[in-house]
Amino acid sequence: MAVPTTDSSGDLAVDILAALSKAETLSSSTDFPNAKFSDLKAALDRLSSRSMILYKQIDQEIPFLEPEGELIAKHGSHEARVFEVVRQALEGLSIADLEKAIGDKSVTKLGQGKAFKEKWISKGKDGKLIASVDSIKDVTREHLATIETTHTCSDAKVLAELKKRKLVRLQKEISFNIEKGPKFALEIVKEETDLTDEMLANGSWKTATFKPYNFNALGADQHTGALHPLMKELGFEEMATNRFVESGFWNFDALMVPQQHPARDMQDTFFISDPKVADMPHAEDENDKKDYDTYWDNVRAVHENGRFGSIGYRYNWQKEESLRLVLRTHTTAISAAMLHKLASRQGPDGKPPPARYFSIDRVFRNESVDATHLAEFHQCEGVIADYNLTLGGLMDFMTIFFGKMGIEDLRFKPAYNPYTEPSMEIFSFHKGLNKLVEIGNSGMFRPEMLESMGLPKDLKVYGWGLSLERPTMIKYKISNIRELLGHKVDLNFIERSPAVRLDKD
Repeated sequence: MAVPTTDSSGDLAVDILAALSKAETLSSSTDFPNAKFSDLKAALDRLSSRSMILYKQIDQEIPFLEPEGELIAKHGSHEARVFEVVRQALEGLSIADLEKAIGDKSVTKLGQGKAFKEKWISKGKDGKLIASVDSIKDVTREHLATIETTHTCSDAKVLAELKKRKLVRLQKEISFNIEKGPKFALEIVKEETDLTDEMLANGSWKTATFKPYNFNALGADQHTGALHPLMKELGFEEMATNRFVESGFWNFDALMVPQQHPARDMQDTFFISDPKVADMPHAEDENDKKDYDTYWDNVRAVHENGRFGSIGYRYNWQKEESLRLVLRTHTTAISAAMLHKLASRQGPDGKPPPARYFSIDRVFRNESVDATHLAEFHQCEGVIADYNLTLGGLMDFMTIFFGKMGIEDLRFKPAYNPYTEPSMEIFSFHKGLNKLVEIGNSGMFRPEMLESMGLPKDLKVYGWGLSLERPTMIKYKISNIRELLGHKVDLNFIERSPAVRLDKD
C-alpha cells in the first residue's frame, strides 16, 4: 500500500486515492503509519467533502509496557524468579537468603506473595521456603512479551490486572477506516468555495463546481463582548492587570509604603524566590517616552528626606529592597503605573486630561484563612483623576458605586493608608454575620506620590479598592468566604445564583 513521502495534506489526498484504487478499504494505522495526524485528517476531510471517499474514525486504547513490564518481558516475572531460586535450593531457603539471592527486596516481596498465591512455593516444617511443583508456566511474562510485540491483549481481565500492577499503560490511538465514496476518482477536481458577485455577473456560476455547505459546522467566533457596568454607567477605562508578579518599587515604593512597613514583611507578603529581583523601571516599548530615571529619583528622595512638600520618612532607602519581586498585594500597583503614564499625556490646555480607570483581578496576601479572609482574592480597584476634587465628592461617589450593587447604608471610618491622605475605610452591615463588615478602602492620593510622577499640583486623584468577595457575601448572605472562592465552593450554589439567567422561552 501507499506510504506517503510528504506530510503535505494535498499530496496525501492523492496518495489516499491511489491506494484506494488498488484496495476496497484502507486502515490509516497500517497503510499510512508515517502520516501526521493533522495532515491525514485534513486530507480525509477534503476528500470526504467531495464525496470521493467515506471514512470512519476508530478510537482505541493501545497497551504499552511500562519500564518494569519491559524488564519482566526480558528476564521473567517476579514470581517466576522467586520460584526458580527456591526450586534450586534443595533443602529449602530462608526469606533472608531469598532476598540476598534475588538482590532486590521489592521484587522478592512481590514475587513471594504471587508465588504463594499460585501455590508454586510453600513453607516447610522448619519455616524455610520450598518448591511445591516441579515446573511452572510464566504466563505474566508471556502476556507482556505479546503486548511488547503486537500491542494487543485479547483478555480484558488479564490486561486490567497488568495495568493494576503498573506493568502496562494504555495509550489512546486514533485511526481511520477508509473506503471509496460515490464520487470516487483519481483526480481531484478544483471546486469553488464561495459564490461571488463576479460569478453571478458573468454567468460562470452555471458551470462551476461548488463545495457543498456543511450545515453542521460551527460558525466563526465573532469575538463579541459587552461593556462592563463601570464603563457603561460610570465612564471608566479598564486597566490591564496581567502582571501577578510586581517589583517592590511599583507595589510599595511608588505608593509611598516605607521599606520598614509591616506590609513588606514575609508574614504579610509572598516574595518570589527565583528570580528574586526585577530590572530597574524602564520603557516597555518604543512609544513609551516617559522619564523613568527621574521618577525613580523622585520616589527615592520622597522616602529618604522628603520632596514636593513632604518631610519624608528619614531613613536610608535601599535599591535592592525596591527591586525585590513579590506576588502583588493589591492592584494599586497597576493604578500607579497608569497614573505615571497619564502624566505624559496632554489635553487641550496642555495639562494631563481627567481620567477614570478601574480593574478587577486577583491579588495575594500572606494571611491566615478564616470566615472573611483568604490568601488570594479578587480586588476591584478604581481611580478618578480630575481637578478640584474633594473628600465629600469621594464619599458621594462611593454611595453611588455601591448602590448600583444593591449595597446601601454605608459607614465611613477615618483610616491610615501610606499612599492616601485623607483615607477612609468603608463598611456595610452584613445581616448573615449580624455585624458591620469592611467592604472597601478609599482616599485621596498623597500629593508627593502624584507630583513624583510629574502630575500637576492641582490634579487630585480619588482611589478606592474593595474585595469582590465581601460585597458578594453581603448580597447573597454568605457567612464564610470559603463558600464563594476556593475548593469548597458548592457548584449547586453557583447554579442557583447566576448573575444572568436566560429562560428557554
